[in-house]
This record gives sequence, structure tokens and C-alpha cells, in this order.
Amino acid sequence: MSVPPKLAIREVHKAFGATRVLDGVSLEVTEHEVVCLIGSSGSGKSTLLRCVNLLEIVDSGQIVLDGHEITGPGVNANDVRKRIGIVFQSFNLFRHMTLLDNVTLGPRRVRKVPKAQAESRAMELLARFGLADKAREYPDRLSGGQQQRGAIVRALIGDPELLLLDEITSALDPELVGEVLGVIRELAAGGMTMVLATHEMGFARDVATTVAFLDGGRVLEAGPPAQLLSDPQHDRTRRFLARVIEAGRL
Repeated sequence: MSVPPKLAIREVHKAFGATRVLDGVSLEVTEHEVVCLIGSSGSGKSTLLRCVNLLEIVDSGQIVLDGHEITGPGVNANDVRKRIGIVFQSFNLFRHMTLLDNVTLGPRRVRKVPKAQAESRAMELLARFGLADKAREYPDRLSGGQQQRGAIVRALIGDPELLLLDEITSALDPELVGEVLGVIRELAAGGMTMVLATHEMGFARDVATTVAFLDGGRVLEAGPPAQLLSDPQHDRTRRFLARVIEAGRL
């Protein structure tokens, strides 16, 4: 008996004016799976993640979470976002708040969690990811890697069922990339269901259960990393990966 998908994306279209960004994207993600979206800049990866989190409204198609369409009429976007965490490439921490206040803002404001309870949970997570001693620091006193780990903690504090990560290492210095990818490896080992847009091909090969190649707003092919990254079936995928290998990134 097949396992129903945690997330199903069905023929999703999205355009900004005359620019078609998603052109019939279909993809399924089962629980505990790690799906890495790869492709050139502008291929639709970030827009797809924003559509899943309902930060963008799809023009047509369906996004289904646990068998229930979340892109249909009458859906409360805030209720959906309580179940789906998202981390952006630019950290998006509030500069005037300490790291602890950034992390606990959502639970306190949205879920009405008492401050002491929210801070206790936040400190557990900050300690887990090596940030307990930075809890009272402001973002400008943190390295890029520390800020991004803090942003991941902020997404995790609501215990999401699904975590979306949008090029979370692209704004980091190369020496800081490893510490952030280490956090994602730990989450993957713990069974977190994740969809990542990434340019880190070696990471995708090591951590993903499925790699999906997007081009021109469509998923051209998807499969296990060992197959797709080593023996792609589509000519466009082969040309993309040849450039990646030439650049020494796989």
C-alpha cells in the first residue's frame, strides 16, 4: 500500500505580469523526505517555496498538505503557516531585537504562548544548535552563520510538520556554509520533512532523498540523488550538471 504524500504540488502555475515563473509544476514529498530543488537562478525554486507557504498565491493548480488543499478558497493562511516553517537566504532577523526575542516573537504573538514557556523552548533549541551563549545578543553582533542558525531555530520553535529552506547558504561566506549545512544534516537525521532550494550539489547528493531539477518553471526530472546527479535522463539536466562539475561544485 503506497504512503500518501505529506505535500502534493499539482500543476501549479504562477506568473508575475507577463513573466511566467511556474509553468505547471508537479511534485510530491512524503513524510520524513528531504527534497532538494536544483536549477539555475530564475528557474522557479524560490517562487515554488513561497507558494507552498502561501506567501504567493498560485494562479492555477493545487497544493495539498496531508490530503487537504491549502490553495483553495477559505483557507486560513496563518493556520497553514503554523504547520510549515520557512527560512530565507537573507536571515530576516529583526535588528532591534535580541536573538531570543526574534525566536520567541512568533509563539508569543501568534500562538499566545506565555513568555517564560516560549523562552524555555527557545533556549533548548538555541543550545541544541550552539547558540545558547548568543541568546541576548543582537543580530549585528552575530556572524552570518550564527544568524542563519538563529533563523532556522525561529522556524523550528513552532514544531513545524514541514520545513522549507530557500538558498539558506547563498548569503554566507564559504567558511560559514558548513556550520549551517551541519544543522540541516542533523534535522534530516531526525526525520524532519524538508524541501530545500540549493546550489550546494554535494550537500544535495549526501542528504536528499529526492533531487528535483527545475528549468523554465517546470520540474524536468526528479529522482534519487545517486541517479539524477550521476545519470540524468534529460539533456537540459545534463548540460546544467556539466556546468556545475566544471565549476567544481559537485
